[in-house]
Amino acid sequence: MEPQTGIKTWQWVVTVIVIIALIVIGIMVFGGNKASAPTTIEDSSNITSDNNTGEINRIVMSDQYPGNVVYVSSVQLARPGWVVIHTNENGKPGKVIGSSYFEAGINPGRITLTQPAVEGGTYYAMLHTDDGDKKFNETTDVALKDASGNIIMKLFRVSASVGEEFKG
Repeated sequence: MEPQTGIKTWQWVVTVIVIIALIVIGIMVFGGNKASAPTTIEDSSNITSDNNTGEINRIVMSDQYPGNVVYVSSVQLARPGWVVIHTNENGKPGKVIGSSYFEAGINPGRITLTQPAVEGGTYYAMLHTDDGDKKFNETTDVALKDASGNIIMKLFRVSASVGEEFKG
């Protein structure tokens, strides 16, 4: 019996399946319809796409532990900008208690607060533009809005018992 050389049939089949899977994943990630429906602040991630430019901006984060730091799982920005933490004032974003600069792209991060997030508190993480100086200014670094004109933000709660699902 001669030793076999070359690629066996099952290797070809597995290779073709892997290539098809990679193509499908590529289409899902980089292609398809980039416009999305408006989301509410209660969603786990707020995604916005400007129908004219195809730019996507979003923030993904979980509820947080009490303390001076807020962790963001993922920030996606079309242009460099800010994640700004606001207190809750009667169900709306209030005083700014922390901000952190993020480059364009998808990045995880953390924001150090000027006052601690307290047990049972509700806060807002809001996306803001950067006017080019890489210094947060509440007047010139305005809140980012989606194609429908809604401010892109994520409501989060603070609890010492965030649970096993806590990912920052």
